[in-house]
Amino acid sequence: MDVNAAVAAAAAMAGLCTGIIAMLAFRWSERDQKRPTRSALRTEVSATLPPGVDTVLSVLRSSAVVLDESDNVVKASSAAYALGLVRGGKLAVEPMMHMARDTRRDGEIRQVELDLPRRGTGRGEALAVSARVAPLGSRLVLLLVEDLTEARRIEAVRRDFVANVSHELKTPVGALSLLSEAVMDASDDPEAVTRFAGRMQIEATRLTSLVQELIDLSRVQNDDPLEDSEPVRVDELVAEAIDRSRHTASTKQITMQAGGTSGLHVWGNRGQLAAALGNLVENAVNYSSARTRVGVAARRVPAPGGDLIEIAVTDQGIGISERDRERVFERFYRVDPARSRATGGTGLGLAIVKHVAASHGGEVTVWSSEGQGSTFTLRLPEAGSVRGARVEHTPGRPLVGPDDVDAVEDFDDEDPAADGTYRTTYETTKTPIRENTPAPEVLP
Repeated sequence: MDVNAAVAAAAAMAGLCTGIIAMLAFRWSERDQKRPTRSALRTEVSATLPPGVDTVLSVLRSSAVVLDESDNVVKASSAAYALGLVRGGKLAVEPMMHMARDTRRDGEIRQVELDLPRRGTGRGEALAVSARVAPLGSRLVLLLVEDLTEARRIEAVRRDFVANVSHELKTPVGALSLLSEAVMDASDDPEAVTRFAGRMQIEATRLTSLVQELIDLSRVQNDDPLEDSEPVRVDELVAEAIDRSRHTASTKQITMQAGGTSGLHVWGNRGQLAAALGNLVENAVNYSSARTRVGVAARRVPAPGGDLIEIAVTDQGIGISERDRERVFERFYRVDPARSRATGGTGLGLAIVKHVAASHGGEVTVWSSEGQGSTFTLRLPEAGSVRGARVEHTPGRPLVGPDDVDAVEDFDDEDPAADGTYRTTYETTKTPIRENTPAPEVLP
């Protein structure tokens, strides 16, 4: 009897709980039905805007935010959300909120430039914006925000470029002026005149090189390399770059060697490509100590958008520190200013290489270790018209360090393989392992 009573009580409690849960679910359903949907909210929001404003705001390049009399966001563009101006239906930038309230009060248009923290980064980078607030009807306020970050960066680059050019031109011009005065004062001393005239020639050559590199930099920035593009043999570019620095290398007893895969082609402006590779080889020679080696090697590497041609220039020079490595491609930046002046460097060579690589759809990277040397790698798309004419090479390790440049090429163009291709093999005296850069394969 007691058992039956317990079972009945349990059943009654279960029925009561079920009834309570059903009642709560019914009320929750009614509340959801009464709650406006997101589309209804958009319709209601659009209805509060003056006719045509919604369409106009959708085509503006500026970030747009419309606030009502309670400072609630009535309308905001996707760019406003991307910049972090709007969060949780509210304007998240306090100075802009104060401007909106002041404009709502007196009806005056206000504009200010602000530096905002950049969203999603832990670094102290600031987002430069220009905010303009104006009344929109009798109750609404319109906020337009323009991103000025890129414009400020370009202006800073232009300002630094003008300052650096002025400084670089002033140095040789001032030297020529002083030397000419010295020649005039030493007119009765033939030896002094000869010595000063020699110095004048050095400064004049330096000035000419600087002006020419400024012209070259301007040309690669403004010209379209595709206008005069053609398939260019990598072997010819390498040979021309080595010949360009052969005299300087011979003076310093530097051994220059070429290796890698033969028969490769890239598509582009031959003059620009030759200048870029020539600058890399020239820097390798200028920043290498006497009786060292400089190597140039090329290879084909697969890539998702098509094969790339890698041309690596390796030296056993002074190397580049990690701090300087990030800035070596900036215009007028020198790792060692004193050594650059001694070698006649202008600080524009690597900037030209960077622009040439970018304009040809490629890139240039650097691996370096202080006291051991550097490897600059130029990557360019392979010429599509010659991709069918493959030239194979024996797979091997990458050429990555200054000790790997002692490559010996064994290429026999008189004895092709049975399939009509040629096979190139290479061997080196040392094979050190580097961890942080790839470069062309040259080893067996």
